[in-house]
Amino acid sequence: MKVFLDDERPTPDGWRRVYWPDETIQLLESGVVEEISLDHDLGNDARGTGYDVILWIEEAVALRGFKPPRIIVHSANSSAVDKMRAGVLAIERLASR
Repeated sequence: MKVFLDDERPTPDGWRRVYWPDETIQLLESGVVEEISLDHDLGNDARGTGYDVILWIEEAVALRGFKPPRIIVHSANSSAVDKMRAGVLAIERLASR
């Protein structure tokens, strides 16, 4: 499954659309997500951001041996993109151990 986390952009063909980090994490926990594309700003920071998903994946890889999906960051928030990509690199390093 390919998961697309975003509040505004159109969902690409073949992707499952989710709007919030908790929905995304629930799908990740199911073990069927092969690829994930994350926006950062989702319209309500109190409900979370795409970076929260990165943090969850990083912790799951480090502590539970979770096999991460391919991660794409598609946010327009440039400072958040830098932070999220740094998280993706940390996940990749942890997963390659």
